[in-house]
Amino acid sequence: METITRPAVWPWISTLARLGLAAVWLVAGATKVSDLAASARAVNAYQLMSYDAAEVVGAVQPFLEIALGLLLLVGLATRLTAAISAVLLVVFIGGIVWAWSQGLRIDCGCFSTGGELGAGQDTAYGLDILRDLGFLALAGILLWRPRTRFSIDGALMGETS
Repeated sequence: METITRPAVWPWISTLARLGLAAVWLVAGATKVSDLAASARAVNAYQLMSYDAAEVVGAVQPFLEIALGLLLLVGLATRLTAAISAVLLVVFIGGIVWAWSQGLRIDCGCFSTGGELGAGQDTAYGLDILRDLGFLALAGILLWRPRTRFSIDGALMGETS
């Protein structure tokens, strides 16, 4: 019977982190890509930039999220993609903290069209931040241990899955 050592387990843990984070980005981007105007309104709801700038960010963001998801899905440039993911997640967490500190009543727009909440709807900023911290942990795993199974990076480096 073969003993599994800790080093042998890390590529599998990293693979789960890579695929999990890929799913996050793909779902987040897919929910926004079909309505870029709504994506712009969601970005604008944070009141951090002009509406013109929010339009640009709202139009680019879904495509960036999908690109990150696809790169992670196939395992190409995993450490770089994890680094970009981490920066983006820190920006998202900062935006949610900002909205909360300013008393804004908005949906974060992470997996929806976002925007201002209707009457009787409560914010979920604490849960949104905790969720994004979990996603940030996945990116952290990939920054620390980017070697994963079933990846283009591994194939390019001559590793077998």
